[in-house]
Amino acid sequence: MKIFVPGRICLFGEHSDWAGGYRRINANIGKGYTLITGTDQGIYANVSPHPTSLIITSTTPDGTRHGPYEIPMEPKVLMEEAQKGGFWSYVAGVAYQALTNYQVRGLVIDNYKTDLPVKKGLSSSAAICVLTARAFSRVYDLKLTVRGEMELAYQGEITTPSRCGRMDQGCAFGNRPVLMTFDGDRLETTELQVRDPLYFVIVDLQAKKNTMEILNHLNRCYPVAENEMERGVQELLGPINKRIVYQAMESLGSCNAQRLGELMTEAQMFFDRYAMPACPQELTSPVLHRLLDYAPLKPHIWGGKGVGSQGDGTGQFICRSADDQQAVIEILQRDLGMPGYKLTLTPQQKVRKAVIPAAGFGTRLFPASKATKKELFPIVDRDGIAKPAILMIVEEAVEAGIEEVIIIVQENDLDEFRDFFTKQISIENYNKLPRQFQEYSRRILDIGRRVKFAIQTAQEGFGHAVYSAFELVGNEPFLLMLGDHVYRSNQETSCARQLIEAYQQHGSSILGVRRTPESQIGNFGTITGVWLENGKLLNITEFAEKPNLDYARTNLRVAGLPEGEYLTVFGQYIIQPRLFDYLRENIENNVRERGEFQLTSALDRLRQEEGFQGLMIDGKRYDIGIPQYYLETLQGFKEG
Repeated sequence: MKIFVPGRICLFGEHSDWAGGYRRINANIGKGYTLITGTDQGIYANVSPHPTSLIITSTTPDGTRHGPYEIPMEPKVLMEEAQKGGFWSYVAGVAYQALTNYQVRGLVIDNYKTDLPVKKGLSSSAAICVLTARAFSRVYDLKLTVRGEMELAYQGEITTPSRCGRMDQGCAFGNRPVLMTFDGDRLETTELQVRDPLYFVIVDLQAKKNTMEILNHLNRCYPVAENEMERGVQELLGPINKRIVYQAMESLGSCNAQRLGELMTEAQMFFDRYAMPACPQELTSPVLHRLLDYAPLKPHIWGGKGVGSQGDGTGQFICRSADDQQAVIEILQRDLGMPGYKLTLTPQQKVRKAVIPAAGFGTRLFPASKATKKELFPIVDRDGIAKPAILMIVEEAVEAGIEEVIIIVQENDLDEFRDFFTKQISIENYNKLPRQFQEYSRRILDIGRRVKFAIQTAQEGFGHAVYSAFELVGNEPFLLMLGDHVYRSNQETSCARQLIEAYQQHGSSILGVRRTPESQIGNFGTITGVWLENGKLLNITEFAEKPNLDYARTNLRVAGLPEGEYLTVFGQYIIQPRLFDYLRENIENNVRERGEFQLTSALDRLRQEEGFQGLMIDGKRYDIGIPQYYLETLQGFKEG
């Protein structure tokens, strides 16, 4: 199993994490607010289980390999190793916490590549802690959320001599901006999205700073300020910081790079005014300030500031364009001998394609399914038009912003589906249609330009059907909609659009869920998880395909649902393309369940390795795959 964890850069709000923590002692201190993001650089590892030991091999940024180093998975030994300090200690500290809290076995970690600068304010120690926590969670399926991984990593790191703040563990969120709010011992996180690319450069100042010295002096200003200098530090890390961070958050949302640069310059000015007097020997930062004032960089940047605890460790710039980003790196190396690292914040990859499996025989609808495919059965839509079910599904996808719809069919059925979407009816019949139906006939052809077809060569399960679309989907996230389900939203936003909007906000694979009584869950895929937004969004911790009641009552209960209710799959998913790798493995190795290649187990592996969320859809699904359900669908749409 491969894992990558980036470093973490504090775009705005350094020191406010621990400062906000003092609110548990003095409520008059302002909350801490930081804007962070993961770096493009980080730590890479292959991980696997081990029965008795923690075996670690590390690679430094210059490519030097260290290890393997073996530590028995015994609490006393792990604690002793953690307290020694250094790279191995971070891994041992997290392993100690994982063993103590979850009774795990051992782990092999091969850190085969590191391109993250260490000891430069980019949370390299937190990155290895998060990597270790994530490795234990995935290898032993501890079902940890990102916040859970952060907490395990934090507890592991403070087991070592390191005294990091909780902000450092934000590297667990990956390469996207996150607002972190610190209120005493309470931490809140809000993931943010950018609309257009933003181009940063992180600069290794090739100098030295003493982070512990900086923290020692600044902490003397808390919890109660006793003089003007200490009041200035509390003002800086409280109200001033809050205003700048919130303005920066607005600028990120609108992708106003120029305003972000102005705010960086302003933040540095306030930091120099209020923090420097508290620790002048470290925060005068001559190397940093020479860099920020270096004239040849000015045409290429909107602004810049220090990073992390500040001092002469690391600087950051926001650049005017991708070309300017490259120019800044070249100037830094040529003129100043300083390495620069690109950091580009990019919009969440758009969901452009939808996949609709329609290759099943329709056994439960025989003999009607002998006459025509079940996906072509008619339903009277809310506009009063009788439509085949597949058209309603395609229309929902297109109206949600999907650019290309891939319908998976059997080869014998291809002409029937293709003719419907691409072939106009005869001119004689066309002229018989009322004007509104003539317009709708042209609309179907217009929609048909977005429809492509994939052939499922053999009836070998739902997973096999989805894999048939692999070449047409490519390396993109895609919307999966069942061909024998139709959907009706309870609001103006369609069910598919609700799911796409949630994906754009959170970035991980996500599926729609609905509440279902236990008497029906044997017919549906069922999930369980931990609420991220109570009653709306949850982190999925298990998929179960059509579970029995005993298993569901023991393993699939979800907090807050009434007794006898569970969350089942709504029939719409947005899935990261890595799913195809798992399906391919199953097919090549002939890994079948109940004689077929299933989708659920591949989804569960994607959940385990990359995370999966569930969104409570505000709407209804209608199943047309069983006669009784088909009748209910016709009645439901008529009443709607």
